[in-house]
Amino acid sequence: MRRKDRERDESFALSVADNCKYAVVSMVDTKGKPYCVPLSIARDNNLVYFHCALEGFKIDCLRNNNNVCISCVGHTKNVPEEFTTEYESAIIRGKAFEVTESKEKIHALKLICERYAKSNMAEFDSAIERSLSRTGIWKIEVDEITGKCKSMHN
Repeated sequence: MRRKDRERDESFALSVADNCKYAVVSMVDTKGKPYCVPLSIARDNNLVYFHCALEGFKIDCLRNNNNVCISCVGHTKNVPEEFTTEYESAIIRGKAFEVTESKEKIHALKLICERYAKSNMAEFDSAIERSLSRTGIWKIEVDEITGKCKSMHN
């Protein structure tokens, strides 16, 4: 990181990842070109989970090259009088792996649903029954995480 004065510790970065509204996962496509997509993520220790379709462009990319980078943005505040934006961010680098075992898939989906659909958890079991077989789950094993804060007075 160029601006060491903005660098934050791992616990700060994990907090940003755990609280961001969504994350953008970057990868390399099968032709070596960059590709990124916004995702709903949930973390469990050193693993970041996301759900997706069982096939498609993103899956082709991940199967071809599982190195990924995740960008998470936390609180932001426009400061027009200074021509800037204050923000918190976390960058996660790691490797993505498809989750195929039902128990881990359900665990990951529960984490994601508790984060994004907490008010509807009473319907979780019936949703799993209906859609587990057609839902893809991937996990990213975190190799490195860094945090940054630009002026957010915290």
